[in-house]
Amino acid sequence: MIQSHIAPLGMAVAPHHLASESALAVLRDGGNAIEAMVAAAATIAVVYPHMNGLGGDGFWLIVPPEGGPIAIDASGAAGSLASLAFYEPAQAIPHRGPRAALTVAGTVSGWAEALNVSAGMGGAALPLSRLLADAIRYAADGIPVTGSQADATRSKYHELADQPGFAATFLPDGEVPEAGSRFTQPALANTLSILTEQGLESFYRGPLANHMAGEMSRLGMPITLEDLNNHRAKRRAPLRLRHQSGDIFNMAPPTQGLVSLAILGITDRLDMPAANEAQTVHRIVEATKLAFGLRDRYITDPLHMQEEMQALLDGDALDGLAGSIDDRRAAPWGEGKGPGDTVWMGVMDSSGLAVSFIQSIYHEFGSGVVLPGTGITWQNRGAAFSLDPQHLLALAPGKQPFHTLNPAAARLNDGRTLVYGSMGGDGQPQTQAAIFTRHVLQGMPLQQAVSAPRWLLGRTWGQASDSLKLEGRFCQATFDSLRALGHELEKLPDFSEAVGHAGAIVRHTNGMLEGACDPRSDGSAAGF
Repeated sequence: MIQSHIAPLGMAVAPHHLASESALAVLRDGGNAIEAMVAAAATIAVVYPHMNGLGGDGFWLIVPPEGGPIAIDASGAAGSLASLAFYEPAQAIPHRGPRAALTVAGTVSGWAEALNVSAGMGGAALPLSRLLADAIRYAADGIPVTGSQADATRSKYHELADQPGFAATFLPDGEVPEAGSRFTQPALANTLSILTEQGLESFYRGPLANHMAGEMSRLGMPITLEDLNNHRAKRRAPLRLRHQSGDIFNMAPPTQGLVSLAILGITDRLDMPAANEAQTVHRIVEATKLAFGLRDRYITDPLHMQEEMQALLDGDALDGLAGSIDDRRAAPWGEGKGPGDTVWMGVMDSSGLAVSFIQSIYHEFGSGVVLPGTGITWQNRGAAFSLDPQHLLALAPGKQPFHTLNPAAARLNDGRTLVYGSMGGDGQPQTQAAIFTRHVLQGMPLQQAVSAPRWLLGRTWGQASDSLKLEGRFCQATFDSLRALGHELEKLPDFSEAVGHAGAIVRHTNGMLEGACDPRSDGSAAGF
């Protein structure tokens, strides 16, 4: 796909086309961009279950037509039983199983808080039953298994097959489902129906929460009913970068939104519009290394922060970092945080309201634990904690884990509004920088900027290498130039999921909405 989709009244982009269509249907029914995003979030929890779900976390960046953006942190903290002693004598938190499922799932609280924001904007609200209708039907009647889900199930079968509830949910007849086969999730359909009847708050306070807490206790998860009862999504002030092209916004800690903004702030001091392909990659990669250094030095639970993040984005700080980049040589670096399976989605409506949104269960299928009777796969985001009590990310009950998730948005000087993002752990800020640089600074058409070959500095799933990985569609001259600069290179397939599923929407000054979706995904840009 090379051509963007452009429409006058509404646009939705998601990495699964059924989620895009759920959002679009809500827009057609008179819902706004927030309501449409709730519908998309519910649908994609059903149709892309290996990458996100009700048992995960979410982050919202809402950009109204006027006034400042609103950020919602819908991520959960470590359970009250998740102490260092709980894991002794382990050397690390496991990535799978009940002991990996150690943080409260925040996603549903984010849906609720976003709808509160929507209600504050006025206008008639669509009922929750309408917003979740598609998701309920797809869970009950079945969806076609994507190649992505089939591949993830097959590649991680030995890690997941014996986890509580996994085989009963994701291995029909004991086998890995084939791409295109019908896949039903009746327990999840029932849970979604309960939410429409009892309200989204029932996920944390009510009979559903009581049932989940009982199952967590039986499975040995360190999350209690009190932990669920105490959880609420938080509105936070987003971080802002003043860029030569306009204002760029992203999430504050515990996410790595700082990284995405710092990369663009550093490269803003370089001549990116005139850079060739190899120079573009080199400069963004070198800025990425510096931004990761800031991340690893400072970012943790906001209650434990020692530095004001916005101050790291001021002119003097970025000038110093940009001045350390050598256009002739790649700098050494250590290692990244690794990959992460996630979904980014965007929606804009005719009023100018825009939403940039991310929802995730961290690793594919999260902890692998499916709570009995609910169909909910619980995340393993707590694996980001350290068992070293002196570490910045040291585990403690009630502490929020570090998050790679960071939806982005921008108000450009020329009057356009942009929402954009990607899945992919360490790759998220790199992909954001690639899209923004190519489209805004270098004038590449939006869909071409999303489809163009991308790169990843860091590890992919199952690999320990922290090399610079490039899709095979880069020209040989780019490979040669980057090697000559000292980059350790590996070649990925031409269209690789390792570099993420990206997307973007632009609202033009004439009100037209332009959407671009990643050909590496199962998604679409749907407008009307």
